[in-house]
Amino acid sequence: MMELRRTVAGRITLTAVATVILLFLALPIIVIIVTSFSSNAFAAFPPKAWTFTWYTSLFADGSKWPAALSLSALVAALSTVFSLVIGVTAATALTRSELPLRSAVYALVLGPLLIPQIVTALGLFLLFEPAAMLGSPLAIALGHTVLASPIAVLILIATLRGIDERLEDAAASMGAGRLTIARRITFPLAAPGMIAAAIFSFITSFDEFYISQFLSSVDTVTLPVQIYNSLTFDIDPSVTAISAILIAFAILALALVALVRWLGSGRQESLLSVENTAGIAAPGGEAV
Repeated sequence: MMELRRTVAGRITLTAVATVILLFLALPIIVIIVTSFSSNAFAAFPPKAWTFTWYTSLFADGSKWPAALSLSALVAALSTVFSLVIGVTAATALTRSELPLRSAVYALVLGPLLIPQIVTALGLFLLFEPAAMLGSPLAIALGHTVLASPIAVLILIATLRGIDERLEDAAASMGAGRLTIARRITFPLAAPGMIAAAIFSFITSFDEFYISQFLSSVDTVTLPVQIYNSLTFDIDPSVTAISAILIAFAILALALVALVRWLGSGRQESLLSVENTAGIAAPGGEAV
């Protein structure tokens, strides 16, 4: 009985400590969301009165936020496409082939995550400046791809390693080629991971500041750079409103990732059950 009480007390204590830690981590987010509804022009917390003024001012005539938002969305979409192409090819090569020096290639692919972002931004600036590409959305998207593609590679490697290779072997034993296997087996099973990689690549590009700051121009200002300029050169309380919108967007994106992975979690198990029932291939590779 005493041991049970200690176990129950330990669980209660652990739950309480974890709750306090999570609330502490979420406190800045809560402060931003609450402050975005404050009527104080200096973004005071806690607010003395509530208003939606800062949200309506985001899309008022003469506002710079819509242009920055649309540019960030365009750049993030391009970066997502580039990251998925790199992620799929790199993850397939690292998991489905006998690649020489695989560890070195893996380290090279993940290298941008270890290098300070400002160093990467400076290198990209020195690369694109002689080519007169500063301020180009394509140049900014290519720069964001340097940071977004390693994340896509990590997610897709984990996804491909989680796919039972017996399904691919069974298709190959029936005469299917590599392209057919990829189109009918591998990619459909990897779809949840590909969607997750696309969402995280989009978020990474959408929130990137240093590369955008180095590669942007006066006419091409992304949303993070616009937020920085508003906080540096002006006191704009609408920054809290746009920050709250970005927080809501991130939460919805994470919820979408969880939903997609939950919907796709049973697909491989259903294929495996069909395979075992039909006797296509046994775990040892022999037909049953």
